[in-house]
Amino acid sequence: MSAEATVKEPLFYAKASVETMMRKFQAQELPPKGHFHYHQGVFLSGVYQTYRLCGDRRYFDYVKNWVDSCVNEKGEIHECDLGELDDIQPGILLYPLLAETGEERYKKALDTLLAAIWDFPRNEIGGFWHKEGCPEQMWLDGLYMGGPIAAEYGSRFDRPEFLDLVVQQALLMQEKTRDDKTGLWYHAWDCAKKQEWADPETGLSPEFWGRSIGWVPVAVLDDLDFLPESHSGYGKLCELVKNLLDAVCRYQSEDGRWYQVVDKGGMEGNWLENSCSCLFVAAICKAVEKGILPTEYLEKAKRGYEGVIRSLEWDGDDLLVGNVCIGTGVGDYRHYCERPVSVNDLHGVGAFLLMCAQMERCAQAEKMLTQMK
Repeated sequence: MSAEATVKEPLFYAKASVETMMRKFQAQELPPKGHFHYHQGVFLSGVYQTYRLCGDRRYFDYVKNWVDSCVNEKGEIHECDLGELDDIQPGILLYPLLAETGEERYKKALDTLLAAIWDFPRNEIGGFWHKEGCPEQMWLDGLYMGGPIAAEYGSRFDRPEFLDLVVQQALLMQEKTRDDKTGLWYHAWDCAKKQEWADPETGLSPEFWGRSIGWVPVAVLDDLDFLPESHSGYGKLCELVKNLLDAVCRYQSEDGRWYQVVDKGGMEGNWLENSCSCLFVAAICKAVEKGILPTEYLEKAKRGYEGVIRSLEWDGDDLLVGNVCIGTGVGDYRHYCERPVSVNDLHGVGAFLLMCAQMERCAQAEKMLTQMK
């Protein structure tokens, strides 16, 4: 897409992206095929948000068809590692299916996943390990993988202990990974201070990786959808979101997007990355919607959105979301900068759809206000 091209409404791009992916994959073929995993979970969360905005029933059915390929009639989940938060995240899709169908198997699957969260391994300060294969380590990504599903469970089924747990995990992550100088959060913290990437004194990883930071406000804002304002942690989570997004906005590029390593724009090897940019835009929009950020931040969101849109390409009717870092572990500056990029991978498209959905809601709200004047 050329820089001169007209940027259209967000729902146009969301629908084009969903249609592109539906042409490419039957629901049950989404990679990793047969595995209940966050790649599909993030993407299908975006598909579901697009469905809510446009009402195209095919999108809802696509989400259901994938879930049903992984969850049997007894509510048992195929190929799901309950020792990885990444494999718990797709459970967020079970809530709308349960609400729509009333099928008990979806509730049984949720009960299994939430029992795993409650018993998930924790380090000595009470923070979740990222997964059993990463003992003692807390990664920012984990707040998205385990937080919103737990918050919604606590709200829907009157289990306040899960709401308390969500607040605890977010505040612990903030305490251990937030940098006082920049306000940004490091990708990970090793309680044992033994990992090759961990600072021997602090246990912190060395860099501020864009997508890991992006998961944080997106997750916490989703948590706040289910946390009553009377909860002792509500105001703390609002402040967390405000402070983190304030810090993030200070590093927005002239292009409107954000860099793979957020605070080192312009350094050799660094590059503008679309998935983190999408997550930051989505979070800014929702924070404004909730009154956590003032409305003038929407201009920053608009700049980020337009930067992403202008980076896209078309292949016939197919919309290509590129400049997305593939999945990655924790590392140094060179590690992040040298990660390969992908086109239309599921977590990239998922982040893109979440951004489009939030931007569309902002546009609709603005239009409604204009009509009322």
